[in-house]
Amino acid sequence: MTEIDLGMLLIRLALGPMLVVHGLNKVWGPGGLAGTTGWFAGIGLRPAWLHARVAAVTEIGAGTLLTLGLLTGPVATAFVGLMVVAWRTDHRGKGYFVFKGGAEYVVLVALIAVGVAAVGPGEWSLDALLGLDVSGAVWATVAGVGGVLAAGLMLAACYRPSAPDAPQP
Repeated sequence: MTEIDLGMLLIRLALGPMLVVHGLNKVWGPGGLAGTTGWFAGIGLRPAWLHARVAAVTEIGAGTLLTLGLLTGPVATAFVGLMVVAWRTDHRGKGYFVFKGGAEYVVLVALIAVGVAAVGPGEWSLDALLGLDVSGAVWATVAGVGGVLAAGLMLAACYRPSAPDAPQP
């Protein structure tokens, strides 16, 4: 074990479970899946019932896989895609700082995921145990570019925000 292996384990143990909990909250948090569906409808994701479920499953799955260090590069792509969608639908136009609803959180999560794809999960991972080589510069590029492209395609197909109310005379 090296310091990098320990560092990557700690990063995975911070980032992966955080996303799992976000996904679980979409299903079993206040309002449950119905509340998440209503929220997604309100921010313009159509059909909201489908996106609520896909987001929850993707967050739980990607978070679990990153925690385990399995399929690190492809999983980082899912993190980036999720964060780009969150930025566009909920954080855009609110500045940088998360305490004002800004993009700080989603930018940080996406960039750390790309960093994990670049460095790899470390020796204490299922990728290492299984001899999978799914990290490095190419996978970091796939995670960053692929996540942005996947989010862009999904948003182009399914993002229909309501028009703002017309100003009253």
